[in-house]
Amino acid sequence: MVLTVALPRAVVRPPRTAQVIPLRIRMPFSNIIAVSPDGRLKWRGRPYRCALGRAGVAVTKREGDGATPMGCFSLRRVFYRADRLTPPRTGLKTDATSPTDGWCDDPRDERYNQFVTLPHPASAETLWRDDSLYDIVVVLGFNDAPAIPGCGSAIFLHVASGDYEPTAGCVAVARDDLLQILEHCSGDTRLCILG
Repeated sequence: MVLTVALPRAVVRPPRTAQVIPLRIRMPFSNIIAVSPDGRLKWRGRPYRCALGRAGVAVTKREGDGATPMGCFSLRRVFYRADRLTPPRTGLKTDATSPTDGWCDDPRDERYNQFVTLPHPASAETLWRDDSLYDIVVVLGFNDAPAIPGCGSAIFLHVASGDYEPTAGCVAVARDDLLQILEHCSGDTRLCILG
């Protein structure tokens, strides 16, 4: 079975020239993790609750706007806290995080929207958090080929807070749900955030 999804193209453009370009994606339904703006995620026929950005879903993403970007994104790699869990079972590349791991969110830095080692001379969020939100982090292929300054960074699929509090722009699900989702993910899997 093949699903055809029509949504704005997941192309990021500088804010002055942002535009919506229709894109039809045709791929096996079994490879799509579908996320709806009402906080539901569906994967392999099973529904999951999820949290999205505090500003909802947006076609045009800007750094710090609190919006979850609309589009279909590759799952690049998985980071996990080896001191809190074993490596997740998945077909994706996995890496244990350390206290010096970070992700640059400064649009003026040449490493914008990329993994960095902390301390980093520019603004960067830590991947080694005191809470459990980044115990598992799936890096999404958003604004990374190449990264356009100011158009959004650090868009992840990660662990939700206990009350599914809104995120800064990521998609978040319960830890056990995320582990279950990852079991069937591969390099062909796409996370599609619908508007």
